[in-house]
Amino acid sequence: MIRSLVGTLLVCVAALSCVSLVCQAQPLPLKTRHVREAVESGQAAMLERVPASQTLRFDVVLALRNPAELDNFLEELYDSSSPSYRRFVTVQEFTERFGPSQEDYDAVVRFAEANGLKVVGGSRDAMDVQLTGPVSAAERAFHVTMGVYRHPTENRTFYAPDREPTVDLPFELWHISGLDNYSIPRPLARHKDKVVKPAAVLGSCPDGSYCGSDMRAAYYGKATLTGAGQTVGLLEFYGYDIADLQTYFANAGQTNNVPVNGVSAGRMSLDCIDSGKNRCDDREQILDMAQAISMAPGLAAVNVYVGRTDTAILSAMSTHNPLDAQLSSSWTWIPSGPTVDDPYFKKFAAQGQNFFQAAGDSGGYMAGLCIYPGYDAYVTSVGGTDLLTASAGGAWASETAWKYGGGGYCTTDEVAIPSWQQLKGVINSENDGSTTLRNSPDVAAEANYDFYTCADQKACQTGWGGTSFAAPMWAGYLALVNQQAVASGHPRLGFINPILYPLGLGSEYAAAFHDIVSGNNRCCGNFQYWTAVPGFDLATGWGSPNGVGLIEALAPAGGNAPLVSLSPASLKWTTVAVGRTATAKTVTLINSGTATLNISNVAISGNFALKSVSNSCQAGGTVVAGANCAIEVTFTPTKTGVVTGRVTITDNAEGSPHKIALSGTGK
Repeated sequence: MIRSLVGTLLVCVAALSCVSLVCQAQPLPLKTRHVREAVESGQAAMLERVPASQTLRFDVVLALRNPAELDNFLEELYDSSSPSYRRFVTVQEFTERFGPSQEDYDAVVRFAEANGLKVVGGSRDAMDVQLTGPVSAAERAFHVTMGVYRHPTENRTFYAPDREPTVDLPFELWHISGLDNYSIPRPLARHKDKVVKPAAVLGSCPDGSYCGSDMRAAYYGKATLTGAGQTVGLLEFYGYDIADLQTYFANAGQTNNVPVNGVSAGRMSLDCIDSGKNRCDDREQILDMAQAISMAPGLAAVNVYVGRTDTAILSAMSTHNPLDAQLSSSWTWIPSGPTVDDPYFKKFAAQGQNFFQAAGDSGGYMAGLCIYPGYDAYVTSVGGTDLLTASAGGAWASETAWKYGGGGYCTTDEVAIPSWQQLKGVINSENDGSTTLRNSPDVAAEANYDFYTCADQKACQTGWGGTSFAAPMWAGYLALVNQQAVASGHPRLGFINPILYPLGLGSEYAAAFHDIVSGNNRCCGNFQYWTAVPGFDLATGWGSPNGVGLIEALAPAGGNAPLVSLSPASLKWTTVAVGRTATAKTVTLINSGTATLNISNVAISGNFALKSVSNSCQAGGTVVAGANCAIEVTFTPTKTGVVTGRVTITDNAEGSPHKIALSGTGK
């Protein structure tokens, strides 16, 4: 009996030790690939070990919880027949439903610190822990050997792990970004070496080049939307000099009134300095700002996210307050696997954000030459066109496919065709798209070598082009759409692809898009290319925006919708004796929208109770536009200390369910 009792106690002690020290019999692999094919195959020869004392900065991404539930949620979120249609979640709500648990997040932090690594950023809401430390610590923590390799296709070396990392944790991680520098991100802007001014181009910038304002005139016209109240987020791998943006607008004879905010992802410098502390070229960063601002000159702000790794930047974009409803990337990079950034792209869609990605500037996609992340299922890929306007600052005149524009489908990283591309009529014998793989681009805009740009204080030039220009244009245009949606009492659009494809197949298509029907994306000796045809194609997608027509199709002006506001949004009681009921407090619910609010349920949690609820505020009640109703709440603590709860109101307005935070202290 005594021996049995001792054995039981030893088992309990061992179990407790595992809980506190993260006991793991076998190190667990991560859910994504890390070893580069060139390393695995031996194409890249290992030259030496990375010095043990060399400092690394990297980003540990935790896995999603309930990934299948998230996929189902996204289907309902973008199904116009679903009661969940466009009921986007907040950052905190996403974390509670799909992000890492607090316990798992804390375990990763303890694991990193126990292995001699320093936490320098990240958060549970961002799903990542950003770390720095010596190579020796990284090798010990992840059970790898860091080597220096000869790059198989570029005249340089790179560092990388020799095997897939594993971790001594009781759960799997998603990914570790920054363990190698095999792929150096590159911008998708290009310069025509010998600039020959096209006679038909009538731009407003120096030498007749196109300004961003010419794109607004061509694709939107002279209507009054400016993007007011909206923000645009830009993904950048290097910082910038804001003086270059000022120079651009000054040389164009224009004034910029949109604030530009730099957001450092992972303590990255916002100054235009590269990793070697040399001055970088900020042309891509400046043109991204200029194009977005010119399309939507009344934006509340442009937020420029600067970071070393893709996951660090995307995590910052997914948690910024307030969230940017429109995001843009004019950079490409080669991840170690096609699903590395999927959790963030799905998170954007869940939170009502749309991510535009430039489709590329090397022609149609061929095996191994696809532009990431333009073929991801949860981004809007933007192709290139050659646009002619009627005059400087004038209307759209004609448009053809740009021969350098990216597009096609990727046979190396096989991303399955999304549901909205499976709609009958999207893929056909004319456009020659894939019936099994994701097809790109989704939309397009001007990208020819017609643009004026500025960089490095003095290097203003004509002859620049690329889908780099088209992606931020679309981000600015979506800001106009979302401005009108909000003003009309509708929710913002969120991820637009599930909306665009049914629209392209419907009767409103001709009024919404410029359908590009000539040209192709054959360039650079490519044997694989696609031709522009009526409707959807793999050179220009559905085409470019047709003025206010697309805005009216996506967010009709004057639409009716209820809109809930709560005053106050939270209730708090000071110290109340346990068992006693405090004086009731009241919240007023106001329907400030333009349609009737229908309430389906009112629930309360914690040591709180509903004392009285106006008839119109009860389950089954209605609140007409402009009216209000009252909810009275009491607090009866059952224990000492702080007690929290909430009132949850489920209704038919954007943002439902609406919540009133409750708190009180028992003594």
